[in-house]
Amino acid sequence: MATVASLVNGKIVQKDQWVFNGIVRFETATIPWVKTIPATAPRPSGVPTAGKPVPVITSPLVQKGFRLDRRCMTGRAFCISKNQRKMAWVVNGKVDTVLDVRFGSELTPTRNGAFQVNWKSRNHVSSLYHTAMPYAMFFSGGQAIHYSPDFAARGYNGASHGCVNVRNKAALARLFDLAKVGDKVIVYN
Repeated sequence: MATVASLVNGKIVQKDQWVFNGIVRFETATIPWVKTIPATAPRPSGVPTAGKPVPVITSPLVQKGFRLDRRCMTGRAFCISKNQRKMAWVVNGKVDTVLDVRFGSELTPTRNGAFQVNWKSRNHVSSLYHTAMPYAMFFSGGQAIHYSPDFAARGYNGASHGCVNVRNKAALARLFDLAKVGDKVIVYN
């Protein structure tokens, strides 16, 4: 039993009737069984038809809640936003992963600009500060993207010496394995 809409005297009327798979109707005393199926059903006048679908317009520069820089829209890039305190791994304009990051202090700021991964060091130790920098990907002199146990423990109550600190070690380890020397590093406000 289903509620079926039908056209009666130019008006659409609903009524309950037995249907089989919504297609086959059994013969009754007043309705004969269906022997042929018409190619198209007649469209009642005054019934609106579906228009051409309108695409939902979204900005490709905002993905997964992250605002991308236009320079990140091609190729492979670490897209790093100081204002959002986030870093996205972006491949061909599509955000794969977004991670929390922190930056250098006023005395040792992280440089803005377009860089590239120049070299990688899985178990790096800073020669200046003698601190561990696991999964380091150097992009501007001694500045690198790397895991920071201090950031993981204290959050934003601290700063780097100019590096991009990441607190999610497992996620950064995955990105370290995916990243190649020459991949873009875009740092912006």
